Amino acid sequence: MLEALFYDKLDNDQVRCALCRHRCLIDDGATGICGIRQNRKGILYPLVYNKVIHGQVDPIEKKPLYRFLPGTLAYGVSTIGCNFRCEQCHNWEITQPEKGFRITFPEVAPEEIIAAAVKTKCQSIAFTYNEPTINLEFNYEVMKRAHENGLKNVWVSNGYIGEAALRFIAPYLDAINVDLKSFSEKFYNKTCQARLAPVLENLKLIKELDVHLEITTLIIPGLNDSPAELKKIAQFIFKYLGSNTPWHVTRFSPQISWQLKHLPETPTAKIKQAVGIGHAAGLHFVHGGF
Repeated sequence: MLEALFYDKLDNDQVRCALCRHRCLIDDGATGICGIRQNRKGILYPLVYNKVIHGQVDPIEKKPLYRFLPGTLAYGVSTIGCNFRCEQCHNWEITQPEKGFRITFPEVAPEEIIAAAVKTKCQSIAFTYNEPTINLEFNYEVMKRAHENGLKNVWVSNGYIGEAALRFIAPYLDAINVDLKSFSEKFYNKTCQARLAPVLENLKLIKELDVHLEITTLIIPGLNDSPAELKKIAQFIFKYLGSNTPWHVTRFSPQISWQLKHLPETPTAKIKQAVGIGHAAGLHFVHGGF
């Protein structure tokens, strides 16, 4: 089994994972918050290396990326697990597997993914549906081969990757859509079991690293939909990421959410309001997910 990248060995067979901003302290036999990076006698292993779900071909606009290779197809790759616990998650069947879930899907070689992308006339590989960071070792191998074969790489991410890991993967990362889920530490703490500040830091770094960046905010009634909060998001994007950075404001669906089925669907009027707030803040590309 392949040894993980980005961790420190400590005393008593403990390790400190540095792959994401959680920086989990992991005892022997345990996993980090993501559930798929396990400490075995002081060595950290990615349990899902080359165990991927692949084959979904989508328009790149579905990621959503509207200003990067528009009108092309992206070949989707994912695995299970996530380093967030978002109550609103729409892909919770794979991001939040039950404790003790056995990883039974077949192993896939990076070359198989590249061949399938080429065969289906895709121009990019999309690491999507679960957080790409947690399977960095495998994704890195795929991404290197993608560039060698003239394909681009795109991520759909929560933006919680560690700084060293982000700098490591950036030369192979052509575009990324980051979920800026809220502008409230309280929301991130309670709803996602994470923090807002590291996401904001990473967004600035992604811009600095010259990776094409688009932002998505899933608007959830009563949780992150106040005009004041939406204005803060728009102003942050304008000030730190630039007026040409696309902002996607999308609709929450309770029927497919993980733990927020009691909430209403986002009204169309709220999406239109968010679009207006974005334009008023000076953003040129604000896309409403109606």
